[in-house]
Amino acid sequence: MDAKTRKVAIIQHRLLHYRLGLFEQLRSACATLNIELALIHGDATPTESVRQDTGELAWATKVRNRHWRVGGRDLLWQPISGVVQQADLVVLMQESRILSNYPWLFGRGPRQTRVAYWGHGRNFQSNSPTGLLERWKRRTLTSVDWWFAYTDITAAIVRDANFPQERITVLNNAIDNRSFAADLASVSDAEIAALRASIDASENAVVGLFCGSLYADKRLHMMLESCRRVVNRHPDFRLVVLGDGPSRRDLQPAMGKPWFHWAGTQRGKEKAAWFKAANLLINPGAVGLHILDSFAAEIPLLTTKDAKHGPEISYLEDGISGIVTEGTVEAFASAIQQLIDQPERRASLGRQARTKAQSYTLDAMVESFVSGMDACLRMPRLH
Repeated sequence: MDAKTRKVAIIQHRLLHYRLGLFEQLRSACATLNIELALIHGDATPTESVRQDTGELAWATKVRNRHWRVGGRDLLWQPISGVVQQADLVVLMQESRILSNYPWLFGRGPRQTRVAYWGHGRNFQSNSPTGLLERWKRRTLTSVDWWFAYTDITAAIVRDANFPQERITVLNNAIDNRSFAADLASVSDAEIAALRASIDASENAVVGLFCGSLYADKRLHMMLESCRRVVNRHPDFRLVVLGDGPSRRDLQPAMGKPWFHWAGTQRGKEKAAWFKAANLLINPGAVGLHILDSFAAEIPLLTTKDAKHGPEISYLEDGISGIVTEGTVEAFASAIQQLIDQPERRASLGRQARTKAQSYTLDAMVESFVSGMDACLRMPRLH
């Protein structure tokens, strides 16, 4: 091994399937700068396993997480110290529930190892944003040598905590748009027609699509009630739900209704086919990375302004690349109805969304990530 090779270890508490492309590209890009990238991950907790959202990489190191359920919250310990002792930089997930982070945050790791956070800056889904857990998270915001911020929103949170601007890298969190775009392009008109026929959608019917994990912050009850009202005015409207999760039972009131179809977890071309068959992406609750699916598929996303969105909501421009309504059933249902009644506006929003897809790409995220690693490794430790 070249003596000048620098070693970076990224720690993930579980390896999410939509991150596989990122880590593959990141590993290759690191090699061009003489950085050896290690990826260490554990497995999903019993609470998370229902989402079926994990993947595997042959070159990654898997450790056995220890986890406990305390007060309705998962606490984790990852035995990582033995596999990252020689790292020049350790990149941790910014999650206060990961107990194994704290020795690194409080200076108990190797003295030569820089420590970075990769995260949101705060818990955007917290029910108590001023509570003890969020105050603790703010307390540890500046306990690292570098920050890999999801978006500009995260960077602003970190700067407000008096963390040095020059030690923040904005990643503009993204997924592999190229893979999804290729899947979209591979879907034939016949396949689209067959899917729409399978849900009894007429040729001119508008199909709404929800895609994502099913949990409380997605506001599934609001979505179903809004769509029920839309069906009263537009009987040919259809709603398709892709995904699974602990709140699947919230879909039960709509099961068996002619306007509703639950397709479960879909990936690859199967997922892309549903996006091609749909006209609107509907999510009144928390919006995260799936906003990029909207952009790539050229269908507008509708959501609400007071939902517990991830920092990726900054990518959406209300009235330009999507729609953001007040957080009521009436407002959300009305927005859906308006786009059903205004196909030209719907198409315009879709075109604007498509232009956004070029701004938030995996290539750009990888470039920023590697550039930030290189900069961090060239600077002295902050703590």
